[in-house]
Amino acid sequence: MAKITDRQMTAKPGASDKWLSEVAIWGHGSLVARITTSGERLFYFRYTNGSGERVTFPIGTYSRDGNEGTMTLAEAGQRAKELAGLHKSGIKDVKQHLEAEEAARVAARDAGLARIAAEKTAQEEAKARLAARKTVQDLFDHWAKVDLINRKDGGDEVRRMFKKDVLPVLGTLPLDEVKKGHITEVTDALLARGVNRMAKLIFSLMRQMFRFAVDRDLLDHDPTASIRKAKIGGKDVERDRVLSEEEITTLAKQAPAAGLLPSTEAAIWIALSTCCRIGELLNARWENIDLKAASWIIPAEDSKNGKAHTVTLSKFAAQHFRRLEAFSGESEWCYPNTKDTGPVCSKTVTKQLGDRQRQPDQGIMSNRSARAQSLLLKGGKWTPHDLRRTGATLMTALGVLPEVAERCLNHTEENKVKRTYQRHSYAKEMAEAWTVLGQHLEWLTHQSQLKTTK
Repeated sequence: MAKITDRQMTAKPGASDKWLSEVAIWGHGSLVARITTSGERLFYFRYTNGSGERVTFPIGTYSRDGNEGTMTLAEAGQRAKELAGLHKSGIKDVKQHLEAEEAARVAARDAGLARIAAEKTAQEEAKARLAARKTVQDLFDHWAKVDLINRKDGGDEVRRMFKKDVLPVLGTLPLDEVKKGHITEVTDALLARGVNRMAKLIFSLMRQMFRFAVDRDLLDHDPTASIRKAKIGGKDVERDRVLSEEEITTLAKQAPAAGLLPSTEAAIWIALSTCCRIGELLNARWENIDLKAASWIIPAEDSKNGKAHTVTLSKFAAQHFRRLEAFSGESEWCYPNTKDTGPVCSKTVTKQLGDRQRQPDQGIMSNRSARAQSLLLKGGKWTPHDLRRTGATLMTALGVLPEVAERCLNHTEENKVKRTYQRHSYAKEMAEAWTVLGQHLEWLTHQSQLKTTK
């Protein structure tokens, strides 16, 4: 019998089960596969036990890629060899042997759990006394060292928010005395100041901190558990702002006179033409951008879903990256901070654009741009993230399939079945989508130049 192949394993199911077998391993058993009528593809190890009975022992489920919970042909073959080795060593009933080993493991685990439970009971009073001595400030310091330090800014922004709005209220409280009312005291103060979104954010952060304490047995109960986030400042309103083509043409005319940094002006058009997140752009390194190949790789550590994303740069997008390259000099970063030790703050571009969209009745504010209305558009205030949404919307309006536009946004497929079985990369379709979008933006921005010269 020849080796079982992937082609055989992926054959369509028949009216009855299909059995496939490989040559016996050292004469001590063989790998067997079964394709059921319902489409299941299963592996077995077949051997003869000490009583001369043939045993077919299940060892796993087939998948070509060896996804979690399944095994490839190579992995199944290796497992069959391991079991054949046991049989060769003198263990005639492999199944019985493995079941005995599993029973021993379960017994050892149960004994360990019983021991841990006894130790936990003996330590409960000591832990309670320890928790009583620990304060919210102590918990925050612990959380900052273990969790916040791993965030992109090292937790600096969270430290700033807690120092200002949380620790002055909760810092000296013993952990086991923190109640629901203490949490709402913090959020109510923020709501009274009219900063509803900040109240929601700080509530979420407090919940993370107290769950951290529960996970480490510093607290028995999360004091935020019974508070619904939706009750803190009302429900979140999903933004749906999309710039119209007329607004894009107007923006192309207004941006050069808005007093923006050249890098910020470039960010507008790169974000719009690539549909990237502004944070992904501000964290970009030149080593990941190949203008000759018209390619930008967004590393997994910079993308929201933790998956690397390759953007095909249209001529329009590449043109603005070249403008950016001239501005950033020799830095490894596309948007270096003033000391060239890393990228700029993620809020840099958002703040510059927001400062230039203030209504006339807001007056002149200190440390803000004097061109307060220079980027106001007919449809109202817009943000860098709205540019991403606008780019994707333009794509679909230009005939790009929504499925392809979603891939250009690097969104994770929500449908589990599609996510598991539809593995097409859409690379060609995405490249075409970005090209079509870039050409259309080139045309729209050219209209602004025509209107200016008239």
